[in-house]
Amino acid sequence: MFTGAAGNTLVADVYGESGQPVLLLHGGGQTRHAWRRTAEHLARAGAVAYALDQRGHGDSAWIADGSYGFADFAADAAAVAATLTQRAGLRPIAIGASLGGMASLLADGKSEREGRGALFSTIVLVDITPRVDQTGVAKIQGFMRERAEEGFATIAEAADAVAAYLSHRTRPRSHEGLKKNLRLHPDGRWRWHWDPRVLTGERSFAQDHRVLEAALIEAAKAITIPALLVRGGASELVHEAHVREFLELVPHASFIDVAEARHMVAGDSNDRFSDAVLDFVGRLGA
Repeated sequence: MFTGAAGNTLVADVYGESGQPVLLLHGGGQTRHAWRRTAEHLARAGAVAYALDQRGHGDSAWIADGSYGFADFAADAAAVAATLTQRAGLRPIAIGASLGGMASLLADGKSEREGRGALFSTIVLVDITPRVDQTGVAKIQGFMRERAEEGFATIAEAADAVAAYLSHRTRPRSHEGLKKNLRLHPDGRWRWHWDPRVLTGERSFAQDHRVLEAALIEAAKAITIPALLVRGGASELVHEAHVREFLELVPHASFIDVAEARHMVAGDSNDRFSDAVLDFVGRLGA
């Protein structure tokens, strides 16, 4: 359990007992469970991985006033990083996918830009750059919105919707994994585990993308810590031009493609993704 920037409760699963702390931040609409296999890889390598449910997601608290802007997620990332640094005596490595990557980049960039030093020892951005393809963003947010209010009559119905959206993946034989991403409501319908105001509220992260891009660009320019960008080779969001721009903003950053993976890289090709991250972190001596 962690306390976020607004005094909000944040829930995490912990993998490993001692070693370098690693903070795993999921994408929008996901939960900490998306990181299970990666976290297990990290623990076997001697790290302590903290897979966090971000505000309004999973088992973490929903925010009463609907504060779900990117700056709010970044503030939580900063708060958890400070707690982990205090506990371990080491700044954590941040591994963030999509929303989680933006939160960690904004948090560290702000801290460095304001002269307070880096929050993290290393940052790994998973299929996210300051500028991305807005058609891909619209597709993802469209899927999230489609049944957010109505929900599903059964878990099987939800599984059908996910299978249609992720048609490139082999459909799981069991619904147990999906069940972790749904909540049974009093009306008997299953709905996604996240607060709908994450997307639909007045203070949601579905803001003017130009404002967000400007903030992310300034954050990228400010970071001095080792950085790795991991792109899905078939990403709907991050194209080669976006990668080139990011490497111009962060000249010391490293970059890898995970072939055939799409935006949800860790879910599409977890072993390759985890091996790439461990190789990068190992080369830094972390």
